[in-house]
Amino acid sequence: MSADLLTAEIGSELARETGDPCRPEDLRRYAEASGDLNPLHLDRDFAHAAGFDDLIVHGMLNMARMGRLLTSRYESAQLSSFTTRFEGVLLVGQPSVLTMQLVARTDAAAEIEILMCTLDGRRIASGRATIRLAV
Repeated sequence: MSADLLTAEIGSELARETGDPCRPEDLRRYAEASGDLNPLHLDRDFAHAAGFDDLIVHGMLNMARMGRLLTSRYESAQLSSFTTRFEGVLLVGQPSVLTMQLVARTDAAAEIEILMCTLDGRRIASGRATIRLAV
């Protein structure tokens, strides 16, 4: 566990990363692994006909990227909850910014807010995680 959770002030940023853009090949591989073969993720003509500028990154893939940020800093065994709210779409080729902020802490646990946005600040997904603190 990072000592930041024990000493950080409520409201402080715990992490910030710029996520690499997903490529069409990444979406294809994720679609095959997950079984989510929705053509919005795989067929540019279909995505354009639906009103999008390009392929849409799977929401669950975005959630996985948020979870990876969380577990890269805190032990997964200490994670007691993780929820995600999908708020917008990320297009293939768009980088994202992922942030984590400490929003609450008790003697037993810390609550973290995780946010994924485009580089211009448009929200893609937000989440909350509860990390048990070592006693």
